[in-house]
Amino acid sequence: RGRPVQQSLHALLAPHECGMLAPVFASLMALYERALGRPLVAGISAALSCDEQLLTELIDGSRSRQDCLPCAEAVASTVDCAICSTRIMMTLTMPHAGVPFRP
Repeated sequence: RGRPVQQSLHALLAPHECGMLAPVFASLMALYERALGRPLVAGISAALSCDEQLLTELIDGSRSRQDCLPCAEAVASTVDCAICSTRIMMTLTMPHAGVPFRP
């Protein structure tokens, strides 16, 4: 919609005491779009799009980037690092919000 991504993410996450994850997710999604070679398709209402579902599965570890997101090696390596960093930040942040995270 053309709105600043980090500000929008922060507005969604702050009420759950996870506002500091906004730049983490913004960066991950930018890299994910680079790997996809196109903008992420967002779901309608509460339903996740295929892109959002895949990103969720990459973060939770139920899918591997190598198996489902073929892209240039440099981009792939960066996406893999971003996924690991996101998991770390979620682990550090979400228990404080009362939401345990286990990838």
